[in-house]
Amino acid sequence: MTVFFLSLRLLACTPAAEPAAPAVCEDGPTLFGRPEAATGLSDAECGPTCTCGDAPWTAPTYDAADVDALLTWELSEPWVEPTVDPYLDPPVAAGGVCGVVDEGGGRYHLATYADAAAASAAGATLTHTDACGVCSTLADLAVYMGVNDLTAPVRQCGLDHLGGDAEAHLGCLQELGFTRPCAWIWYWNTLHTQDACLAECLAALDAPYNEPDGALNPCLQCDEDESGPVFKAVAGRTRRNTGLPNAICRPCGEVVAIEHRY
Repeated sequence: MTVFFLSLRLLACTPAAEPAAPAVCEDGPTLFGRPEAATGLSDAECGPTCTCGDAPWTAPTYDAADVDALLTWELSEPWVEPTVDPYLDPPVAAGGVCGVVDEGGGRYHLATYADAAAASAAGATLTHTDACGVCSTLADLAVYMGVNDLTAPVRQCGLDHLGGDAEAHLGCLQELGFTRPCAWIWYWNTLHTQDACLAECLAALDAPYNEPDGALNPCLQCDEDESGPVFKAVAGRTRRNTGLPNAICRPCGEVVAIEHRY
């Protein structure tokens, strides 16, 4: 069987013998993302390039082969499904970074380290900043990498199963490619946002993701404020801490420059 070996190259301003910490990007005149019709911004206002460290950094465009390569990996220690609503007892977000540890034979496990240097010293490869969570798997990375606009299909799952059966809602999310543990936190996030942001989201149902000034629309901003912290603590991986632009444009200062090569 062909084994695909993961090589995530961290970007630094100057070459270094040891792996450097991922370059933190700085806010600039444009936002970070890959605009679509639903975004509401042009390519001149939002794009995959930020200034990170002392140099411009452009997130790569990943193709179907890159996504398929991720799906060849097998997680040796699957996550326990978060079947209890984490918003009832919000977890405390942990710092550090999440690393992939290659066990050979196409198997891997995930581990949280203090920083990128500690991950490298342990033989792990950085997959995102912040602690590992239920969406840190390479299978979930494949979804984040392969679908530029996750907002629309995730929202549709919520609308189609509003007040309905949890299993049907989870199945809808899993059809997008999410692992079941990751689908659970998207499910809980959706339910919490429906409760906390109902008025804002009904009013913005057909609104672009970004306002003309680049701000998030009221629904997405409410979701960010009310549901975002718990989601990030449980999920671990986000597009921003993974260096992946998407249809929602964000300030470059929220982005970490990480490239994924296979």
